[in-house]
Amino acid sequence: MLRYLNQCSRGRGAWLLLALTALALEAVALFFQHVLGQKPCVMCIYERCALFGVMGAGLVGAIAPKTPLRWAALMIWLYSAVEGLRLAYEHTMIQLHPNPFVTCDFAARFPAWLPLNKWLPSVFVATGDCAERSWTFLSFSMPQWLIVVFAAYLLVAVLVAVAQPFKPKRRDLFGR
Repeated sequence: MLRYLNQCSRGRGAWLLLALTALALEAVALFFQHVLGQKPCVMCIYERCALFGVMGAGLVGAIAPKTPLRWAALMIWLYSAVEGLRLAYEHTMIQLHPNPFVTCDFAARFPAWLPLNKWLPSVFVATGDCAERSWTFLSFSMPQWLIVVFAAYLLVAVLVAVAQPFKPKRRDLFGR
């Protein structure tokens, strides 16, 4: 399996699939916001940023998967998955154990050199409350589902990282 994961990480298809899954999740988030009227909170916005990081990792890996750029993509993927998992867990704890002393900020804080909330307010401006559970599916709220999503991203990223030293087997004409 590790040889197979190594082989996949050296092709564009797997990296594009990674980017496509993150893009699909971003599209679902925007559907919930703009079509169903769900208001994203600050933690939701930060979780979106982590998903954009996973998508960016997929695009970076697809650029040149057989070069060391693959390692940069893998590091972006690991970092984004860890941060997304941390944020989703923190958001879930805010929802499951509401406390007036532990709340999220009123507005997302982005660095001055990357004011996403000013560049694209329809995606990065928070208007909701972090403690509100406005949507559930199979009794899990959205941040609980994101724990599952980011844990899956992290698990696959770790497996791909572990698989890097395992070179695919070379096959000759006679199948040895």
